[in-house]
Order: sequence, then C-alpha cells, then structure tokens
Amino acid sequence: MLELQAIRVNGTEARENAKRVAVRSGRRRAELKNLIVNADDLGWTEGVNRGIVDAHRKGLVTSSSLLANGHAFASALAAAQTNPQLGVGVHLNLSDGPPTAPAEEVRGLLNEGGDLEEGPESLLLRIASRGLALQEVEREWDAQIQKVRDAGIRPTHLDGHKHVQMLPGLFEIALRLAKKHAIHAIRVAHEESTLRSVLASAGGQKTAVVFKQGVQARGLKLLAPDARAMADHAGVRTADYFCGIAQTGALTREGIEKLLENLPDGTTELMCHPGYLDDELRKTGTRLQESRQTELEILTDGRIRKLVATHAIRLISYRTMEVL
Repeated sequence: MLELQAIRVNGTEARENAKRVAVRSGRRRAELKNLIVNADDLGWTEGVNRGIVDAHRKGLVTSSSLLANGHAFASALAAAQTNPQLGVGVHLNLSDGPPTAPAEEVRGLLNEGGDLEEGPESLLLRIASRGLALQEVEREWDAQIQKVRDAGIRPTHLDGHKHVQMLPGLFEIALRLAKKHAIHAIRVAHEESTLRSVLASAGGQKTAVVFKQGVQARGLKLLAPDARAMADHAGVRTADYFCGIAQTGALTREGIEKLLENLPDGTTELMCHPGYLDDELRKTGTRLQESRQTELEILTDGRIRKLVATHAIRLISYRTMEVL
C-alpha cells in the first residue's frame, strides 16, 4: 500500500513538473539543461569567502548569497568586485549576527545581547502565536538589501539563511522587497524529491543527517505550498527545480555525479556551502565545518567539470534568468 501511495505521489509530482516546464517553455527553450550552483553564506568568514571564490574560479559555482551582516562582509564585497561573473544575491537573515536596521526599530528580533538569534523553529512558533512583528522583519530585510545595494552590488536574487524566507507570511515580505529593489529572482526552497533521491543515491553519506534534513525539506513545501505561484504572479523569476537541503553538510562526489547525469530540462538550482576551515570558522559555532572544505574539493574536481560538458549542461546564475 505504501509503495502504491508513493507511486501515486511521484506520478502527480512528475505531471506537475511537466506542466511547469511546458508553461515556461514559451519564455525559453525547455530542452536546455541550465544549472545554477549557488554558494550560500558569502560574508560569513574570510575562509568561506575564499572558498566560494575558488569554487567559482576553478569549479562549478556560478552564484552566491551575501550576508549583509556577516563577519567578513568587507572582503565579500572585494570578492564580488574582482569576480564580476559571480552572481551575488542577498541571504536574508534573522538568525545570526547584529541587526542591519537600527536596533530600536527591530527590538523584537533581538536577544539580550542585541543580536539576531532565533532559528526557523522558534520563528515558526512565534508566527503561529502571532508573537512575531512582521513589520520588524520587513525593516530588517529591507536594511540588509539596501546595505548590499549601497555597497555597489546589484543583487541577482533573494534567498534565506536557513530558508527563513519560506516561513508563513515571510515569503510575501521577500516578494515585496524584491519588487521594491528591482530584484528579478527569488529562491523557492521546495526541494525536488527526485533530485533529492539522486543526490542521496551514492553511498558513504551521513544517513541520519540526510534523513532529518529530508524531513525538513518536505516541511518547507507544506509551509509555503503556493510560493512559486506567488512569485510568478508577482513577476519574480524562480528556478524550475531546487535541491541541496537534505545534503547540507553531506554532499558527496558520487551524488553530484548522479545529479549531473540526471539533471532535468529547464533550470535547476543546487545549493552548496563551500569554504576553507580555519580558526575563524570554528569560532562561529556553525555545524558546517569540515564539510565546507569537502564541498570545495568536490565542486572543483576536474572529473565533475567534465561531466558538465559531457551532458551539455549550461552553468548560469540568477542574473542570466533575467533574459531567459
């Protein structure tokens, strides 16, 4: 019975995917295989910045997401300026670091030390109990985007640190700000189940971590089921497919190979977190430590790069989507 249900679910999803590509085929040739490889957390630390740049110059990374309040924001700007082909979006943040808006305007988002601190689970509970001031979220995110723009960067897209933009009521805010700041694309963190399975098909993965994060990925679809339709209605572009949540911190070379071999027609975003492990990264307390350097090695592997060419995959950024 469970197998029959799975077949029905997968069949429904396949039909929806086919409709999605068919609808958008008028905008660009659906038979093209486009891949956005987006490195999250630009600006987190100096080592993360260097890792993202190397993964761009020597590997598959085409796009990045900049933390406006990151520890290494200044060097992230320098990296963006010296690598003009690297797309740079804004990594909307409610969970780490000091606020970008004046503290007195976003008091409800701050801990006793004056920093952003809450994770998605805590924020979700506050939203459910109507204890989160959405106008403060909008002020803070507006300030983050404006800081990036004031630094001379034209953001290619918006996405969220820990996928916070997918929480109820927050995706609408992100869309409003995208329109306000003339940002043409946004990440819809609905992980494609077939691509999740492909990435997980290789051995040697952290099974418990991948399973837990796979459950979280399914939860994000439930929290914002109409996100892609909302973005389309607002005239904000999205990738056709998205993957990388379940494998956060657990990407493998074999999994990436399988993904490239099975990439669907249309545009897919692969989220990743490359970087160099150094003392500064260790002090931040993030769980993504050694995994960042492992991802960097995978993304710059010559065999992986050859597969992109072999399968006629076009590496693009969200900037490219403006003209697709």
